[in-house]
Amino acid sequence: MAGIKDVAARAGVSVATVSRALNDHPSVSAQARARVLRAVDELGYRPNAVARSLRTDQTRTLGLVTSDLLNPYFTELARSVEEQARALGYSVIIGNADERPELQDHYIRTLLDRRIDGLLMAPIEGGSPLIPAAAREGVPMVFVDRWIAGIDVPVVRADGRAAVRDLVAHIYELGHRRLAIIGGPALTTTGRERVDAFRAALAEYGLELPETYVGQGNFQAESGRRATERFLDLAQPPEVVFAADNLMALGALDALRARGLRVPRDIALAAFDDIAWFIHTDPPITAIAQPTGELGHAAVRALVERIAGRPAPSVTLPARLVVRRSCGERSDS
Repeated sequence: MAGIKDVAARAGVSVATVSRALNDHPSVSAQARARVLRAVDELGYRPNAVARSLRTDQTRTLGLVTSDLLNPYFTELARSVEEQARALGYSVIIGNADERPELQDHYIRTLLDRRIDGLLMAPIEGGSPLIPAAAREGVPMVFVDRWIAGIDVPVVRADGRAAVRDLVAHIYELGHRRLAIIGGPALTTTGRERVDAFRAALAEYGLELPETYVGQGNFQAESGRRATERFLDLAQPPEVVFAADNLMALGALDALRARGLRVPRDIALAAFDDIAWFIHTDPPITAIAQPTGELGHAAVRALVERIAGRPAPSVTLPARLVVRRSCGERSDS
């Protein structure tokens, strides 16, 4: 197995620089850190803190790295994880990666250094060597909500494709034909999957999704506002905006109100990831709801199986459409 000296030689830096880079020390330049991480990945090096973390007695502690704890979906997910873990005799330490790969790496390293028994993750893709390295070394791990292709780790997630088809059918029946989507980051499986599902559902009704009707968001409210403003500036704005997560939907709603537009009279709005707030907006927002509590419970149960050395299959649960009034109402007269 490669050692820290091998990493230093491959990266062309000192052993001390490797150590500082792996511990996120601010004195290391971005270029040097990138070379170190590339060498770590190429050599399959695993820092000592990671290597020793799961080779001792159990601590009855689980780690959870979320991509954005301020997102109500992940807040609810974290609560359900903690609830199920407590019921099984475990405590949970949570790290909030804030959609930043470098913070994700920091929390993975920190949690394993704390000798957690297993790790739950909603991973951010982007070249982190720590996730595949930990998987290769047998760290008990489960992906929840998101996943990284090619890594042999159970995935607990919701399948929203049927719910997206139901949403498009609902919108089509209301007479709308120009539908736009604010997608999530292309580096996330959920970001890509929701846009693909929306495009496929539109095709079933003979509708296209032009690139001008695809907004690039980052699962944050501000990106939803910016994407919606761009839609509204088009020569032919869409009749419907579908935001691929709840915060982007709230940003979209802010943009529509700032232009003096009324939902759904002037433009319709829908969201992926239902939240309790949506019933309190005017009008209440039509949304796709994920079984968040069930996902958190299932992820913990799968991780505990992995900790015990038993196989744990991936789990996929269906999402569902919750129809409210933000896309309009049928007139049967």
